[in-house]
Amino acid sequence: MSTSLVSAPTRPAGPARPTDPSGVERLSRTAPAGPAGPAAAPSAARTRTSPVEPVEVTIGTGVEATGPLQVLGVPGQVNLDYAATAPCARAAADAVAELLPWYGSVHRGAGALSRRSTLAYERARQDVGDFLGVRPDDSVVFTRNTTDALNLLARALPPGTRVVTFAAEHHANLLPWPTGAVRLPVPDSAGAAVRAVDAALRELRRGSGGEAPILVAVTGASNVTGECWPIADLARIAHRHDARIALDAAQLAPHAELDVTALAVDYVAVSGHKLYAPFGIGVLAGRADWLDAAPPYLAGGGATLGVGPATHDVRWVDGPGRHEAGTPNLLGAVALAAVCNALAEADRAALYADEQALLARLRSGLAGLPDVVELRTFAVDAPRVGIVSFVVAGRDSAEVAADLAQHWQIGLRDGLFCAHPLARRLLTEAADRSGRRDLPPTALRASIGLGSTAAHVDRLLAALASLATPR
Repeated sequence: MSTSLVSAPTRPAGPARPTDPSGVERLSRTAPAGPAGPAAAPSAARTRTSPVEPVEVTIGTGVEATGPLQVLGVPGQVNLDYAATAPCARAAADAVAELLPWYGSVHRGAGALSRRSTLAYERARQDVGDFLGVRPDDSVVFTRNTTDALNLLARALPPGTRVVTFAAEHHANLLPWPTGAVRLPVPDSAGAAVRAVDAALRELRRGSGGEAPILVAVTGASNVTGECWPIADLARIAHRHDARIALDAAQLAPHAELDVTALAVDYVAVSGHKLYAPFGIGVLAGRADWLDAAPPYLAGGGATLGVGPATHDVRWVDGPGRHEAGTPNLLGAVALAAVCNALAEADRAALYADEQALLARLRSGLAGLPDVVELRTFAVDAPRVGIVSFVVAGRDSAEVAADLAQHWQIGLRDGLFCAHPLARRLLTEAADRSGRRDLPPTALRASIGLGSTAAHVDRLLAALASLATPR
């Protein structure tokens, strides 16, 4: 299905996870042992209950989502702001409700609650890693979100690492990198992006004598335009120059199947709140050597093997726990894993086809409004996920968003979308392309996902038609 967006093959379904005689699933990936006890402990067999019912499940002509992928909502409210924060999936809500009575400390206790919580946390790590298609020896570190994950990676870079990124990135993939990072101009095509990285890496290798570590940091899908980037091709070019590549998959993962191994990316960052698990969780997954060699992202309990009497007499653990000091976000991890499992079991091809049909309906409708101009980086027919940014000529974007919310109960985003360099460039290009000189300095963004319907799109189009400046 969606792997065509990033030029990587679909991975076959893996073997069923082994179980012990009691029926409890066993972890096949080694879980880090904490200082106070084992990572996994016996637990009652997991039951599949549904204690939480959605307030409203928005299903119809659109992105058909049933069972665990139904989303919570508020009757009468049209949510078209998935790119900022997706609604909560039933799978996430049910997983949290099921675990709450058993909520306890992770890696820190011998009681039944702690043992079950520890097992749930490490099982979640494995499930998320499986969903992302990580390699067997990769680390899967739980963070707060994609921004946190990329900041962690920036802190873990070996000394002297040069970073190459694009001006088209979200701030999370622009601001964390060390001074001296190479920021390439916004390309006008996927091919231009590959050529730009190739040229930049050639130049860096000549300047560094071929020895300094290099990291290429790119998005999988733009949070402004939804356009998909040629990740597999960029990874191939990076590795040709002995560089590593980090993928900001915050916007790609909710829409497209993601396989770190098949794409040959070295690191990937995702956010739970984009993936229908809004419980303050994120993930950095990838090669363990840089992460294990770096000082802990946070210093504290859970990240140590031992602390001696001297001030700096500390032995740090290796593995994910090194960067997960403090009490972990158990509920967030479990919620994210539940959604990952539900998506892995779903017909992703059908979900993708539904979303693409709804996206085409939205873009076609916007193109038919005379005062609406869409923002784009690549060609009009470039592959993209369900995100569209646009402006209404002669109207302030913040006022339009407020009007849509107040009079039409439609929620979407206005502003520069935490991607100021890209958004400003695209606004300038939109003015040049359309010939309009009355475009506002900020934009509007509509984004769709599970539960979005044709009725939602049509309501937005009708509202915009009523707001558009008369010609």
